[in-house]
Amino acid sequence: MRQKRRYRNFSNLLFIAIVTLPVASGLVYALLYSLGFIGLLNKGFTTDAWETILLGKPFWSSLGFSFYIAMVTIIISLTVSLSIAISWRKNLNKGALSSLIYLPLCFPGTVMAFFSYQTLSKSGLLSRIGFQLGWIDDLRMFPSWINDAYGIGIIITSVLLITPFFIILFSNLYTSEKVEEYVQLAKTFGASKRQVLLKVTLPILLKKASVTIYLFIIFVMGSYEVPLLLGRQDPQMISVAILQKIQKYNLYDIPKGYAMSVLYVVLVIGVLFILYRKNKTFFKTEMKHS
Repeated sequence: MRQKRRYRNFSNLLFIAIVTLPVASGLVYALLYSLGFIGLLNKGFTTDAWETILLGKPFWSSLGFSFYIAMVTIIISLTVSLSIAISWRKNLNKGALSSLIYLPLCFPGTVMAFFSYQTLSKSGLLSRIGFQLGWIDDLRMFPSWINDAYGIGIIITSVLLITPFFIILFSNLYTSEKVEEYVQLAKTFGASKRQVLLKVTLPILLKKASVTIYLFIIFVMGSYEVPLLLGRQDPQMISVAILQKIQKYNLYDIPKGYAMSVLYVVLVIGVLFILYRKNKTFFKTEMKHS
């Protein structure tokens, strides 16, 4: 027992040392920089950067745009991945498809972004195919899916990146949670296919994947490479807006960038805390089987 406690305490300390301390140190540094305590142009305590961020429009528009991109991406990805995982579950467990589904996970975001640019831009593959087939008379008539105001290119690329992961996740959950047994049990009680899907299959899979889904919402909101390559200057996603403030030559924008980063982290933690307080089992994925 003592050895187990020592091992557990050592594991907790190691986690704090490797994960918590660097993150906390970065947040403290960013907070001190935004308040004027440190930095190249520091003149002592000041809230100018925070007032500019809180009362200005750029931060909130970037945050709203990032949330919109994340939600649309997750909804499309969940719809596609659940449909494939449920409909093709037998093919995903054996055969060529069970191996090919892992292939898209090999491509990093930068590579996928360049692929989307070469495919979806006005001079890309789809526009040239449409021109050759006579669907459009000029390449400029092709819809703007790259660097557009609605982030269509960002959404498509993000969906391509995360959908294979969700397909694998739901396929594995379908087997590990023995969903098929619950489906057959529901059918014996006279449930229709629609009722089985809405009342049995989807609730089990979504409940087990709830934490992963919310983490991927945060992941998409904070993505950098894809919106940097496929997005536009206005509106910007929050990560691009923050890094441009910090890395630009204007030294007066650096405290604003750090203030934006701290505020974004606080908001994310606050939302997760509210979800946890409302339902303390929200982040628990274990389900008791009778």
